[in-house]
Amino acid sequence: MKKLYQLKLIALAISATFITACGDAETNIVEKDPIVVEDEHNHDDDHDHDDGYTIDSLGRLAVLAGDSNEASFFDLDNNELLDTFTLNNDSNTLSASPGFRYAVIANRTQDYLGFIDGGMWREDHAEHLHDYEQGPAFSSYELTSGSRPTHLITHDGQLAIFYDGDAETGTPASVEVLTDNDITNTTATLTGINYDINMHGVAEPRGKHLLSTIRRDDVSNTSNAKVLPDQVGVYHLHDDNYELEQTLEITCPDLHGAAQNHDYVVFGCGDGVLIAHQQGDVYSAQKVVNIDAVGDQRIGTLYGHKNNDTIFGIAAGHDGSGSVLLSIHSENAEMEEVEWQLADGASAVSYSFSASGEHFLILDSLGFLNVLTGHKHDGEMHWELAGQVDITQADVTTMPEGMSFSMTVAQSGQFAYIADPITQHIVQVHLEDLEIESELELTFPPASITWLGIAQEIEDEDHDH
Repeated sequence: MKKLYQLKLIALAISATFITACGDAETNIVEKDPIVVEDEHNHDDDHDHDDGYTIDSLGRLAVLAGDSNEASFFDLDNNELLDTFTLNNDSNTLSASPGFRYAVIANRTQDYLGFIDGGMWREDHAEHLHDYEQGPAFSSYELTSGSRPTHLITHDGQLAIFYDGDAETGTPASVEVLTDNDITNTTATLTGINYDINMHGVAEPRGKHLLSTIRRDDVSNTSNAKVLPDQVGVYHLHDDNYELEQTLEITCPDLHGAAQNHDYVVFGCGDGVLIAHQQGDVYSAQKVVNIDAVGDQRIGTLYGHKNNDTIFGIAAGHDGSGSVLLSIHSENAEMEEVEWQLADGASAVSYSFSASGEHFLILDSLGFLNVLTGHKHDGEMHWELAGQVDITQADVTTMPEGMSFSMTVAQSGQFAYIADPITQHIVQVHLEDLEIESELELTFPPASITWLGIAQEIEDEDHDH
């Protein structure tokens, strides 16, 4: 195990980066001739429990290039390139499907979502779990019926795609709910919601329920920006159709951003957060008003994990300036400013929970991965900095224009992967040891990355969340 990059050459502030899922993208995919991938795993040695069906693997990494319209896929077990796909347009967004099998390519302005099969997945064969491994491949499945796909939110095997619609063309907003099986089986018609007006909204999938925003008419709407909704509806799936069964009475003006854990769903509002608590098929709601630390900003970005009681909120201006990290304790209907905040001159470029939910990660513009852990004191969870990992030796002021560090979290172990466009490589960080364990050298500056593979349940035995 090696430890790299203990000192920076220069650590100067660079322009703040606004964290948002609302970027425009234009992407069409044209597949290159595939690279034949030999199965290098010894399945007698690598199967979990030596059962002959499961695979022990670090997974794969999808990487978008910042200087071309290409997406590359790497095997993390040997850091080898598996395949490269050419995209017709330069601008795109990248994320993982809810089962982590597929890379999701979203194109907001062309009303398009495409999928690239990462090549690793698991099937439940009742008497045993069966893992599969093959080369990456472009999927023929695509989604083109919705207008302006903007917020893509994954939870517990489901992906909710919120389409904003288009005021200029009179196209209303809509939602589609997707699983990996839908992509594999090329499901023609997905379950979802069709609105009668456009809105910049968000939807949280939750089993048979879908909590999704409602935009009222401009006279009733309490939002300052009327395109933003101010209410949340609880939709229930019946016979492959979502029906509105409950509208939460408490309003949430300028609603933007949402997250959930095992028991609660939280929405960001201009005046605080709206907390929805599930009790069977019924949800109760309460508002937690902004504390003084929020100031004139709003909580517009939220992060949750099914194994953690804390939901994190980020209050920031529209340009990402002056961000404040908040912990929201849904069960107590409280919020507080996290004692640790970013250093002066640093801005956050990426946030994420670890796979187990034990760690909360903040990657900043100066090239530090900040790892927070929580502990209970007097019955309440408090978060503190467990450590930092300096992921680059480069002068951060030489960051290519329009680019930044990026991060993805493995779902098969306690690892995070950080992409460095300056030095054109990706490092693997062990989140328990807070050390860099390996490097993946690239021939291009990485614009964004996402982990793909077979997710494993990662137990947190040392922390009570």
